[in-house]
Amino acid sequence: MRHVNRTPDVPPFGLLLDVDGPVASPVTRTVSAPGLLGSLLELLAAGVPVVFNTGRSDRFLRENVVGPLLAEGLPEGARLHAVCEKGAVHFSITADGAGPLHVDADLAVPPAAVEALESMARRDFADTMFVDPGKHAMVSIEQRVEVPSADYLAAQERFDAAAVELMTGLGMGVEHRGERSPDAAGRVGWRVDPTIISTDVESVLLGKDRGADTALRLLAADGPLPRAWRTAGDSRTDYAMADRLHELGHDVAHVDVRPADGVLDRPYPVLLPARAVNDEAGAAWLARLAAVVRGEAPDDVGFDDHLAA
Repeated sequence: MRHVNRTPDVPPFGLLLDVDGPVASPVTRTVSAPGLLGSLLELLAAGVPVVFNTGRSDRFLRENVVGPLLAEGLPEGARLHAVCEKGAVHFSITADGAGPLHVDADLAVPPAAVEALESMARRDFADTMFVDPGKHAMVSIEQRVEVPSADYLAAQERFDAAAVELMTGLGMGVEHRGERSPDAAGRVGWRVDPTIISTDVESVLLGKDRGADTALRLLAADGPLPRAWRTAGDSRTDYAMADRLHELGHDVAHVDVRPADGVLDRPYPVLLPARAVNDEAGAAWLARLAAVVRGEAPDDVGFDDHLAA
């Protein structure tokens, strides 16, 4: 993406950002990388649309990302939206604060399964994980911050297996890591989806591609769509948002801030950090994009080349 002289109403590019990894530290679960919020605010002030596309709850976004942005002073006219729970929930943000919450209740895990899964997590796995209380459509069980990653991942395997057994016992068709357990009608409507810090139980209709569709709809309602897109994430499932934009004919490149998860071969550019990872890489990349907008850098390809080795 080369620097272009944009008209005031047509953004040169838009950002579709996963939150854990590129924006929030997967260790502290906060936005702590120096300069990251400042770069986001500079890009928003320049007219760049930003949409957070995350599995996180709206509560997490409001408290840990949107709140700090508002505290720093969101620019008037900023085009900022949040798509949460992988497309089931969304809201928009202005300088006056977060707007109304929209929830697709048709995609919600059935109440009986929610109660059973959360009860199991609290009863049998409380030493390593906790229930995210802010979810409207998903069930999310997250690693306790004080628990070492290896201990959590070992417990996660046991939880995931127990979750699949519990859900199939309730007559639900479930998939987990490519293994499918259909219901009595041969259908699989639910997914047990582990990440490095959590397990999400969700409708198979949810995903970062659905979040991308929602982002396009929200931005089309408040102004022109950008000429090009950058998406960013820390796992292979995050490529789905760039996949969807590419499928729809948009100019897109994806930034993978944790390539150790496995870099995918794609028909669009995939940008990788040379040294940093996660939110440190995200901060370096956003700083480079801000320099692109200012005309001080030609592109964001070598976005962390200024970092110490």
